[in-house]
Amino acid sequence: MARDGEINEPTREFPGYPTAEALRDRSDVTSEPAPGAPQPGGGPARGLLWVLGAAAMAVVVLLGVQATGLLPDFRNPFAKEQTDRSQPPLLKSIQDLSRYVAAEGNFQVVVDLQNDRRNVPDWLLSQRTLFVGAGSVEAYVDFTKISEGAVVESADGKSVEIRLPAPQLGKTNLDLEKSYVFAEERGLLNRVGELVKGDPNRQQQVYQLAEERITTAARDSGLTQRAEENTRKMLEGLLRSLGYEKVTVTYTAP
Repeated sequence: MARDGEINEPTREFPGYPTAEALRDRSDVTSEPAPGAPQPGGGPARGLLWVLGAAAMAVVVLLGVQATGLLPDFRNPFAKEQTDRSQPPLLKSIQDLSRYVAAEGNFQVVVDLQNDRRNVPDWLLSQRTLFVGAGSVEAYVDFTKISEGAVVESADGKSVEIRLPAPQLGKTNLDLEKSYVFAEERGLLNRVGELVKGDPNRQQQVYQLAEERITTAARDSGLTQRAEENTRKMLEGLLRSLGYEKVTVTYTAP
């Protein structure tokens, strides 16, 4: 239906246009969300911030409690653990010693030992070990071997003569804390055999060879002569403190 030009009233077919005053009044009214509609203002982001804040607060609380000592230290669930199932030591014998250790030598030897097979290439069957061994040897005088009449005092009591057995070398003591395998080369079959059966005494041969080399070096080092001199000085100082003016110390042949 056409509108009458003289009538300026809105109808259902021709609604009226909003005026400037109506638009201003509409903007001043705050629209309320419908029930069940999502809240404006970034709801998911705000929830994430709450979660992060709570986690940070929990970490701070745990650290504070740990610092006060109320809780045990945090431990790694996969930390390395060591279990000692060794049996208690068994005393097998006791030996009384009456020896005076007069000198000690400390030695170091490099053992280069190779075990292979003739006409077999080294990459297939061979074992070479470079071992650095450190050990010590003592030189001592065994007072239990002093024979009767070994101490002769002069008639005036001012001098004394003592005959002692010659110094001896003790057993070589290999220091495992200072000894180590510097390098080791093994052939293919040696590696396979070790994986199959293993050999807990594989290094025993180089240990024995290192001890033998150190023992030989101690014999040639003049260690027994140093023991003779030190024992003589010790007895001279001891006997002169007892009133003897002259002290003579001699050694018998070993």
